[in-house]
Amino acid sequence: MSKTVFIPSVPATSEDDFEISAGSKLAGYRRFFGLLKVVRTTDGRVLFPFDGAPELGPYATKLEAIAAAQVYGEHIVTSDLARPA
Repeated sequence: MSKTVFIPSVPATSEDDFEISAGSKLAGYRRFFGLLKVVRTTDGRVLFPFDGAPELGPYATKLEAIAAAQVYGEHIVTSDLARPA
């Protein structure tokens, strides 16, 4: 039997309260997808990826995929600062 523990949401106050990890994966010839993980460090909540999260790509180069993931991560941080979930 698993025990469910309630962890209260602690809103972030600045961009420093987030951890963004951006990378890429190759899925066929010249098909790169961005990999992204965004964590709110104040409470450890993973904001991305989530169930039903969009795929980031495909892109023609690894650099484009990583840049797209980084930009999307920054968008998630900005959105969470405006309206914490």
